[in-house]
Amino acid sequence: MNKGLTDAEVKMRQEKYGLNELYKKNKHSIFKKLLEVITEPMFILLILAATIYFILGEARDGAIMLIFVFGMISIETVQEWKTDKTLKALKDLSSPKIKVIRNGIETEIDSLYLVPDDIMIIYEGVKIPADGIILDTLGLCIDESSLTGESEGKWKKVFTDEEDEYFKTYCCYAGTICTQGKAYVKVTNIGLNTEYGKIAHAVLNEKPQKTLLEKQTSKLVKICVALAIVLFLTVGILTFIISKGTIKDRFIEGILSGITLAMAMIPEEFPVILTIFLSMGAWRLAKKNSLVKKLPAVETLGAVSVLCVDKTGTITENKMEVSEVSFKLNSIPNETEKKEIAKIALMASIKDSFDSMEIAIANYSSNLNINLEDKIVYSFPFTNETKMMGNVYQMDGKYILAVKGACESIIELCPSLSLNDKENIERLIKEYSLKGLRVLALAKEESNEIIDTLENRKMEFVGLISFIDPEREGIKENILKCYNAGIRVIMITGDNGYTAGAIAKKIGIKNYDNCITGSELNDMTDEELKLKLKATNIFSRVIPEHKMRIVKCLQELGEVVAMTGDGVNDAPALKKADIGIAMGKHGSDVAREAADLVLLDDNFNTIVNTIEDGRRIYDNIKKAIGYVFSIHIPIALASLIAPMLNITSEFLFLLPLHVVLLELLIDPTCSIVLERQPAEPDIMKRKPRKITDPLIKKDLLIKCIIQGLILFAISFGSYYYYYQISDVYTARSFGLTILFLGNLFLVNVNSSNKDFAITSFKKLIKDKVMWITNILTIACLIIILYTPLNNILKLDPLTPIEFIAAIILSIISVFWIELYKLAKKLLLKKRND
Repeated sequence: MNKGLTDAEVKMRQEKYGLNELYKKNKHSIFKKLLEVITEPMFILLILAATIYFILGEARDGAIMLIFVFGMISIETVQEWKTDKTLKALKDLSSPKIKVIRNGIETEIDSLYLVPDDIMIIYEGVKIPADGIILDTLGLCIDESSLTGESEGKWKKVFTDEEDEYFKTYCCYAGTICTQGKAYVKVTNIGLNTEYGKIAHAVLNEKPQKTLLEKQTSKLVKICVALAIVLFLTVGILTFIISKGTIKDRFIEGILSGITLAMAMIPEEFPVILTIFLSMGAWRLAKKNSLVKKLPAVETLGAVSVLCVDKTGTITENKMEVSEVSFKLNSIPNETEKKEIAKIALMASIKDSFDSMEIAIANYSSNLNINLEDKIVYSFPFTNETKMMGNVYQMDGKYILAVKGACESIIELCPSLSLNDKENIERLIKEYSLKGLRVLALAKEESNEIIDTLENRKMEFVGLISFIDPEREGIKENILKCYNAGIRVIMITGDNGYTAGAIAKKIGIKNYDNCITGSELNDMTDEELKLKLKATNIFSRVIPEHKMRIVKCLQELGEVVAMTGDGVNDAPALKKADIGIAMGKHGSDVAREAADLVLLDDNFNTIVNTIEDGRRIYDNIKKAIGYVFSIHIPIALASLIAPMLNITSEFLFLLPLHVVLLELLIDPTCSIVLERQPAEPDIMKRKPRKITDPLIKKDLLIKCIIQGLILFAISFGSYYYYYQISDVYTARSFGLTILFLGNLFLVNVNSSNKDFAITSFKKLIKDKVMWITNILTIACLIIILYTPLNNILKLDPLTPIEFIAAIILSIISVFWIELYKLAKKLLLKKRND
């Protein structure tokens, strides 16, 4: 026997080839992430604004602005760290144990330290960590579906001669799983040099595309920034012209006025809103077994119009159960006959097997109280040639052979079957297949001599045993939920069309009787496939390359596509899809890395819940952005109108510090309240939003403008009135109080598009975070008005009557929209009546 490598040889190879890993740790990944965030246009603008404050001697304003910037960066970095930490726990290829022969001794090592020429010992249940050539084998079967996409196991052999096939029968490949047998394998390639690693390197180095929300937000920010620059220059020049004093004083006054307006116009809250909403959304989804790898993918989920899913493991449980049995030709056997079938099936099985059908047989037999105490005296392992397996037992002085396998193979061993018998068996097999069942045939033979060959046997046909991979609980309801939400479900499977169609019919997928096979798909052009896709929801005998075509054609038809996958060859399709969803339990590392989302429970129900949450998050983002526009209008108009009313920078309603304070203390905390808003009642009864839909539609924009104008009129009007009859500090305090409280009320009235503010408030009445946010906001207002901070902020405390008056005016400035909602509801009710 090969003694394997010595320690010295291992060391030499490790120095030459490195470790057996696909992903090298990047020690600077955190700093790289920080750099990426800091170099975003929005953060550059904020840092520049802070720098201008410092230059103008407003160190406090500059410091507050920098705290704001680095706070946002911290939120995003922490979320990234949490996601990476969870993904690291999921990676099972980089560190499983593997048995090898070194120094002539069998030993177990971390597969990370495998080197070329190592001798691996592969056996049932082992996930193969490197490519290699088989030196010796006993009935070795490998599941290569993660690499090739083919669902059937591949039977391996010792190297004899060259083959034309790319994936050789005498080779084992990294990322695949041994389902049966045992082998000694000589390692040929490790890490990125494996077939698995080559695909990983090609796919994962592709540059990710920006999501729709990123594009829309970026466009919105650019418009606001351009407008801010124009207004900054306009107000700055205008203030410089109308103000009095030295050129230096007029210049500083112009700069301060311009900065105040520019700060009001630049929507620096957008990064906060997106970061908080998407990060919190990702955190909530992680608690529901859905790990978001790329934050913008959270909102893209809400736009999904087509959901392409695997059958096995996603729609079904990915575990076999015995479904129906037939004894001889009796399709409805009695209890005694069922026990005979179970006994023969168990006798023909491998004890403690990893194979799903073997496990199903063991469970079925156990439920019928059947246990085998006799020892096996001879075994016939399953081979690709015989397509059957069996064992010989010695019982009561006789030898009993029990076999199970492909029906055509078993029938050939039973010469006593008549032509009519065979036709009846074939009829039963077809009935089972149409129900989506997998079928095995059983046979037995008694002999006075030990049986050591399957040739020329005269066996007795026992019956058929069929298996089903049961659908997941609640799958039918979730499919219906998708259809009600305007989401089309397409099943893609490597199984045959009968099985796929039977499962699709059972769970309620439309057009279940219209199926396209992989071979048919090969003969179609893309244009033909697009036509077929309009009415086809079932694809069978599909390989990963077909998935890529299906995604591409659907996207060209204007669909937003979510695609599930688990194999390394699924990675390109996952990358191509608008949302790539990888399996966390049974998926490959490459699929997880390529995906936007990882299902920790491989459950279809989790996908539907995630889409629903994606819609909720997008709804709440729109509410928050609409709110930001509303609250920015009074801030911006106050800065714009001041020069027109000949109000100098010293007597401005809002100084730069007040603008920063509003943005820093109020906007983010209010965003937290909006982020926690539950889904609207009709959220899964709407059609998916179109990818061409603007982030803010016309009706929302009009509402925001009206809200902002009314809040401006009341807050600035109150300030200007007090400015005429009292000092500027009191006037500013009164107007700022209205703005503070109006801002808080604005969040509540915008928390739902349909419900009244009181209804939304009731939904979150037990939410501690909402109460903490509201109380802290009010506490902040009291602190800046009634503590020594008021001098620093150039404010005066209000009298109780003034404070109550400010509360009343802030309520009037915002809650008028509740009357509008009531009138709209009454009008709609009247029409319906």
